[in-house]
Amino acid sequence: MNEIVERCELAPGFSVSRVLTGLWQIADMERDGRSLDLKAAADAMIPYVDTGFTTFDMADHYGSAEEIAGLFLKEHGPRAELLTKWVPKPGQVKREVVRAAVQRSLDRMQASRLDLLQFHTWNYADPNWLDCLYWLQELKQEGLIRHLGLTNVDTSHLRIVLNSGIEILSNQVCFSLLDQRARRGMTDLCMEQGVKLLAFGTVAGGFLTERWLGKPEPDLDEFSSWPQMKYKRFIDAAGGWQVFQDLLHRVDQIAHRLGVSTANVASRYILEEPAVGGIIIGARLGQTEHIQNNLRIFQFSLDESSRSKLRDVLARMKPIPGDCGDEYRKPPFLTASGDLSHHVDSIPLPYEPQDTEDSRIVVLSGKGRAVRRDKHITVSSTDSTYGNRLIGGQDVVAQFHFVVDKIEGALTSLGGRLEDIVCTSVDIHDMADAGVVDRAHGERFRGIQLTNTLKQAKFERKGSLVEIKADAVITGQES
Repeated sequence: MNEIVERCELAPGFSVSRVLTGLWQIADMERDGRSLDLKAAADAMIPYVDTGFTTFDMADHYGSAEEIAGLFLKEHGPRAELLTKWVPKPGQVKREVVRAAVQRSLDRMQASRLDLLQFHTWNYADPNWLDCLYWLQELKQEGLIRHLGLTNVDTSHLRIVLNSGIEILSNQVCFSLLDQRARRGMTDLCMEQGVKLLAFGTVAGGFLTERWLGKPEPDLDEFSSWPQMKYKRFIDAAGGWQVFQDLLHRVDQIAHRLGVSTANVASRYILEEPAVGGIIIGARLGQTEHIQNNLRIFQFSLDESSRSKLRDVLARMKPIPGDCGDEYRKPPFLTASGDLSHHVDSIPLPYEPQDTEDSRIVVLSGKGRAVRRDKHITVSSTDSTYGNRLIGGQDVVAQFHFVVDKIEGALTSLGGRLEDIVCTSVDIHDMADAGVVDRAHGERFRGIQLTNTLKQAKFERKGSLVEIKADAVITGQES
């Protein structure tokens, strides 16, 4: 094994190569009914492992990726770390469905235990996503999963998970010279909690390479590759083609001075971020490989002059909106299609509305009730309980964000949105928490014109730190 390849220990006894080989392009290679020689694709993993790139990242929906990894495991033994993901459809998921999903990946990968299972959810306003994580943790304790991770989870919800007793090693997010969202709060939380980021998109689907330097702007309709369709949208969101060319020119200058490729510089910049455990670079197994080029990532580092020059051009770019993973949950949808049409059919309502005899509609969300009459919705005092659990542990900010999720779920189920809220009333157990709660409120309701009252109160449930009431008026949409 090549000792040049750096490794990161995610947990005692479990490390990964700091450049992980992503297998998402397997799905792209199998589009339109095309089939791959799975044995040949599995054999194409051997040069990566022999060179030291022993870690492969895949998912249940990356075409035949799990089956290819299973063939490799069967033929060559446990020489690699095989990371996969479970991405359930939106809506209610039952315990037996979680077990079946894990077993399906185990069967495909011909394994008795998954090295790292990374979980993705589409809708935080539906608390069933937390059920899924608790059930996955049960399967971890049972021995079917070695470690748990997340994928495309934002800072607030990573905080909820970590403070709710769910053991998480990593969060896989988009992080590149084009997309610096992970530096806005995610990095601090990960450093504080010992979670590592696994960064994808570091070469932006191939855009951050010499190939595109000085080229005229392509039309989005010209692309047939999903990654290129996706990252062209990131380029547009970051300020457009000319701003991107300025960035690429600066990266190329640094690359020439160091005697490496532009992709090496773009990758190394992210790899040197303090919370990043590894970066994921895609491979088209059996067609193209970048092993020798990827090796050069570990043969240099960026000096302060290079980093300063990159920061200078980054400061002139528009920040990608939102937090990590928002491209899959809210506009602008920076996906290959520009929406969620090739990911999900629809997002079911979190709670079932109930009609009453006096023309009101009611939803119940545990300790919380929301009532709609005409265009007005009132949400009663809501805490962070879910079933018999208090979500967020003893972290008041984590509790706050889960309460807002419950309120958003109730509003959505009644035909409203978080943006329709006109008034909130926040009760907290300890006025010493007023500052952090006020900041969390400003973050969660940024851009929404509403009034808010914050005061101290005593709560019935032991451990409850915050409760919120809200009033909303539905505007600007069919009702």
